Amino acid sequence: MESVDVLTTRYMTFDKMYSHDLREQSFRDWPFREECNCTPEKMAKAGFVHCPSDNEPDVACCFFCLIELEGWEPDDDPWFEHIKRSPACGFLSMKKADFTELTVSEYCQMEGERLKLYIRKISHKMMAYLRDDMDKVLDRLKSQLETI
Repeated sequence: MESVDVLTTRYMTFDKMYSHDLREQSFRDWPFREECNCTPEKMAKAGFVHCPSDNEPDVACCFFCLIELEGWEPDDDPWFEHIKRSPACGFLSMKKADFTELTVSEYCQMEGERLKLYIRKISHKMMAYLRDDMDKVLDRLKSQLETI
């Protein structure tokens, strides 16, 4: 699971990833090529950017909704996997096939939606961290009370 810092970095740099070509270029070290359903071209078309780590070479993240998927198999359909796990992603419902076809108004609207998704995701992560911290404090207080 990605950290708040990783999410923030991705959000800040993925604004350029409206470009299909830039998304596809990110897959230069992608483990799946020809004769696979999840080729770099199809991954990019579904909105994904390749974000590998040392122990997870097949991590892909949607530039728009920031959903991160791993464990890809050659027969996986990137568009289907994206819809299945993030049906509300604004990129999936984009009516225009190419970013260059968006009007300034449409782009601003999409960026506003992308910002809302980012804030929601960060808020959920921060709340989870807060709950974990509260559970730790509660456990310490309980153990202290048991010694009294």
